[in-house]
Amino acid sequence: MSVGASSAPGAHQVRGPSGDPAASGVDPDDLPDGLVVADEHGLVVRFNAAAERITAVRAADALGRRLDKALPLEDLEGRRWWQLTDPYGGLAIRRRQPERNLLLPGGREVLVSARYVRAEPAGPVRRVVVSLRDTEARRRTERSHAELIATVAHELRSPLTSVKGFTATLLAKWERFTDDQKRLMLETVDADADRVTRLITELLDISRIDSGRLEVRRQPVDIGAAVGRHIQAYVAAGQPADRFLLRLEQPLPTLWADPDKIDQVLSNLIENAVRHGDGTVTIDITATASPREDEDTGTSVTVSDEGPGIPEESMNRVFTRFWRGSKRGGTGLGLYIVKGIVEAHGGTITVGRAPAGGAQFRFTLPVAAPAFMA
Repeated sequence: MSVGASSAPGAHQVRGPSGDPAASGVDPDDLPDGLVVADEHGLVVRFNAAAERITAVRAADALGRRLDKALPLEDLEGRRWWQLTDPYGGLAIRRRQPERNLLLPGGREVLVSARYVRAEPAGPVRRVVVSLRDTEARRRTERSHAELIATVAHELRSPLTSVKGFTATLLAKWERFTDDQKRLMLETVDADADRVTRLITELLDISRIDSGRLEVRRQPVDIGAAVGRHIQAYVAAGQPADRFLLRLEQPLPTLWADPDKIDQVLSNLIENAVRHGDGTVTIDITATASPREDEDTGTSVTVSDEGPGIPEESMNRVFTRFWRGSKRGGTGLGLYIVKGIVEAHGGTITVGRAPAGGAQFRFTLPVAAPAFMA
């Protein structure tokens, strides 16, 4: 690295090259990322608080030192980074180094990017501005992705094994089975295919929620009728009719929402109450204050059960990926998707304890049609 070590560092305040936070009056110590600035001699003139935290180096020890000594970085193959990049003596047309993973002394990984500030396009480097970011957030994301892949693999293996087994058996021994046996196996295959379809739908929803691309196609929705259809489906499947109590406040404002996605929210919340709760499942639908600031009225749906409820220490994790309220199966993705759908509508969702002691989920949606549809 071609840096001069003989010049005095001068003042520790950056004099404000274009793009430097100090130029706009921003205190670099308020920045969430580490900021290290070296002058034209390669001496560190700025080492903010986040850089201290990330590198475990005190600013007092870094200021005035050569950049390669104050911030001794290596790439993942053990090569000294500043010798490789040579910011002061390399190509004069270079303006930056893209973000990449580098290693601090002791092997701690950090995300580093750099900008070369020149007085003129091909002139000498006047400042090297280095940004440092901790990799912990990225590691958490990578762990979450790994857990998602493992969950998907586990959830797909069982139904696909069943589908493969039954179809192979039917193809090999079709004539040996009675019509009732064939029907039973085909019904099992059909149910497992539905399970795979649901899982793929969940994965697509998660992808769209995470990327902010979940589309909401709004139209008038009769929320009371939608809840009624779910109750009728459970009764038809064998649940006693008196297990469900629907309380519908009248009149309700017209709700503009995506009917398919609201149906998905209701399905998930009612299924949770039926599967994980006990006693009566109560669904209250009321007019309430809108979660949207420019609107007075919203619609609120509350689903309560009389089961054991959710432990207090788990309340803040209910809407995260892979949270499971019990060991009764499921991917642990449903409530995460529910929250994403509600928030995509501009609504809010909360979880608490029902009056009878069980779990209580309450989501509130704005009701007005968007301005472009009005």
